[in-house]
Amino acid sequence: MKKMPQRTCMGCNGKKDKKDLIRIVKSPNGEINIDKSGKMLGRGAYICDNIQCLEKAVKTKRIERALETKIENTIYEKLRGVIIDKS
Repeated sequence: MKKMPQRTCMGCNGKKDKKDLIRIVKSPNGEINIDKSGKMLGRGAYICDNIQCLEKAVKTKRIERALETKIENTIYEKLRGVIIDKS
């Protein structure tokens, strides 16, 4: 049986399977995107699929530190939309 890769949530700091988390990626040209496939090229940060983890990560600026760039509010709004749509 193949072992699932584990990643750490930027909000709650819990380890979960990669497929259970939402990936935010900074592409080589500096663009920030939400990676639904999990295969986009670039540096990634992961967050649980719940609004509390997202709000905690936004408040502590943990995603910005992980991706080493400033993240616009539009990206956070898109993330909120993705999380609410899945609920």
